[in-house]
Amino acid sequence: MSAVIQPDMGRAKAAPAREASGARLAVRRFLRNKLAVVGLAVVVFFFLFCFAGPLVYSTDQTHTMLQQVNLAPSGAHWLGTDAVGHDELGRLMYGGKVSLTVGVAAGVLATVIGTLWGAAAGYAGGWIDAVMMRVVDAGIAIPALFILLVVSAIATPGLTGLVVILGLVSWLVPSRLVRAETLTLKNRDYVLTLRATGGTHARAILRHILPNSVSTIIVAATFQVADAILLVAYVSYLGMGVRPPQTDWGGMLSAGLTAAYSGYWWLILPPGLAIILVVWAFNAIGDGLRDAFDVRGRG
Repeated sequence: MSAVIQPDMGRAKAAPAREASGARLAVRRFLRNKLAVVGLAVVVFFFLFCFAGPLVYSTDQTHTMLQQVNLAPSGAHWLGTDAVGHDELGRLMYGGKVSLTVGVAAGVLATVIGTLWGAAAGYAGGWIDAVMMRVVDAGIAIPALFILLVVSAIATPGLTGLVVILGLVSWLVPSRLVRAETLTLKNRDYVLTLRATGGTHARAILRHILPNSVSTIIVAATFQVADAILLVAYVSYLGMGVRPPQTDWGGMLSAGLTAAYSGYWWLILPPGLAIILVVWAFNAIGDGLRDAFDVRGRG
């Protein structure tokens, strides 16, 4: 009896050890990617800046203060003030909180929808897969920005509405990535064994397909967050973003564009640089994670 049980116990202990070893290797590979580490530092900085910054640098971002309109940067206002007297540094924090919140939430929502859709399509195969992926192809053919502009022109969405809309127009690419991964995984021995012993399709997807696709899902999520932040900036720049007095970095760019012709550079450079840095940082993190999880590059 013990001779039979002992090897099983050994394999049970070896599996978590291999997973832990693989995770440590992925972390080491990620940390060797200097751009990815810098990108992670940039993202951490902006999250602290936008969410913890207002606790240290408190400003009024609600009321209009006409006595301090378009002031240049000074000791009293480190990045100057805007056209209605709001402190620009505080505005950058306030707008960044909206941009990051919407971007991350929309990116996660898009990844969840795309993951479930792609896993279901790839696992089902046959005509079901063909129909589901034709829906994806049709959606990809329509630019997401066009859909956002149409919806925003009909009704200006709030934060929750913007997250939902972005999630519903951005899940297509993750679905294709997860489907490709599922097509490979569904023929593995552990999945076939589960099906042969009476396991359900849902159990096969949730217990085996998705956990073994986690690297693809995480990488897709980072790129989706970057794309969502850009889409929010595009829509807000065109004046169809969140409702005032709320704003985001794209809205700040739109508001500061006309003032820039008067030499008020502080109204356009800070939000523009913030968008560029955050989007680049998430893309760098995605590239680093992709390389870290790429087993072909491990040695």
